[in-house]
Amino acid sequence: MSVETKDPELEASTPDFVAELTPYRSLGRSGFIWLMAFVSFTCLLSGLMFLVMGAWPVFFFMALDILIVYVAFKFNYRSAKAKERVSVGRDELKIEKFHPSGRVSEHIFNPFWTRFEVNRHEEYGILSMRLSSRGKELDIGSFLNPNDRESFAFAFGAALNRVKA
Repeated sequence: MSVETKDPELEASTPDFVAELTPYRSLGRSGFIWLMAFVSFTCLLSGLMFLVMGAWPVFFFMALDILIVYVAFKFNYRSAKAKERVSVGRDELKIEKFHPSGRVSEHIFNPFWTRFEVNRHEEYGILSMRLSSRGKELDIGSFLNPNDRESFAFAFGAALNRVKA
C-alpha cells in the first residue's frame, strides 16, 4: 500500500490553464506554390502579348507584379510566426509573446490582482482583449479571428475565475 503526498510548492507552480495562440493562415505551402504558378503564368503570358505588340515596358511591369505578390506573401508568412503562450496558475499568470523576429517577451501577473477586459461590439463580437493589473496593461490575442477570440475569452475567463476562487 502506497500513499501519495503532494508537494504544495509543486502543485502551486503547475498551471491550471495553458493555451498557445497562433494566427490563422488559410493558404498553406502547396496553395502558395499553385497561386504563384498561376500568377506567374498569367502575368508572363500577358507581358509576352504586350512585348509582341511592341509595348515592351509593360512586360517588365508584369514581371514586377510577380515579385510584389511573392514578397507580400513572404512577409505574411513571416508574421505568421508570431504566437502567444498563456498560462494561468494559482501563483502567477504568465504571457509569453513570441515575435516573428525570434524575440520573446514575458509578462507575469498576479492572478488575484489581474482583470480580464473584453471590448465587445454587438455586430462584430470581440474586438480586443486586455489584461490589467496595478497600472500595467497588456493586449492579448490581437491576431485571432472573431471565433477564436470568443472561445479563448470564454475558456481564459473561466480559468481565471477558477484560480481566483
